[in-house]
Amino acid sequence: MYYIDPHVHMVSRVTDDYERMAKAGCVAVSEPAFWAGYDRGSAESFADYFRLLTDFEPKRASTFGIQHFTWICINAKEAENISLSREVIKLMPEFLECPNVLGVGEIGLNKNTRNEATIFQEQVALAMKTDELILIHTPHLEDKLPGTKMILDMLHGDSRVNPQRVCVDHVEEHTIGPVLDSGFWCGMTLYPITKCTPARAVDMIENFGDDRIMVNSAGDWGPSNPLAVSDFIHEMRMRGHEENKIRKIVYENPIAFFSQSRNWTFERTESLQSASSE
Repeated sequence: MYYIDPHVHMVSRVTDDYERMAKAGCVAVSEPAFWAGYDRGSAESFADYFRLLTDFEPKRASTFGIQHFTWICINAKEAENISLSREVIKLMPEFLECPNVLGVGEIGLNKNTRNEATIFQEQVALAMKTDELILIHTPHLEDKLPGTKMILDMLHGDSRVNPQRVCVDHVEEHTIGPVLDSGFWCGMTLYPITKCTPARAVDMIENFGDDRIMVNSAGDWGPSNPLAVSDFIHEMRMRGHEENKIRKIVYENPIAFFSQSRNWTFERTESLQSASSE
């Protein structure tokens, strides 16, 4: 089955992972800007990173027939540095115009601090000004519930925000309900230890339905599996779910959300198949 991984950090993965993902059915990836494993010391270092996301990674992905899209932001982990964050925000509009950029993300909270909240709101304001989609990072473990509540409160407090154009990622059993009830899209991250598993994700699908829900691997530097979405597909099949339902979650839903971006130029696999058969 063809699928899209809506959140994976391919800059941290080897090229062989692109090949493995393609063989498993992955036809597109969405790569949010995130932490580099260390706190960067200048806005120029972020600019170099943004060039990597908008130039190099699309070329690497295309080698294996995978379409690569990305997001631009200063992530929550480095947003504690207000002055640096504001320098990066000044750089962002230039990169938001790049042809594979879907919007602002992944912004959010890490330790739920005042500085993080300030930079989150300033990046939301930029997204509203330039008419971007927003992808949101919610904190890990014990910080997740209070952080998610803070994020939802800030979004509700901005009348310009259209929930249909915002995806709140890394939801778990105790946060998925409030996110969906507020009208936002949500992402379930199949990441060992700190986030979710395929089995738990299927449990949530069975409890909350399949509307406005995506699943992703968030493959990065840590213990993670870039084939996690295919593991989710297997878990759904093992529980007897219909192929159309699985396809909706792993393929149609990402297309529905991302197609709201002016830079979503994805060529559907059906079109590729038709062209190859002519």
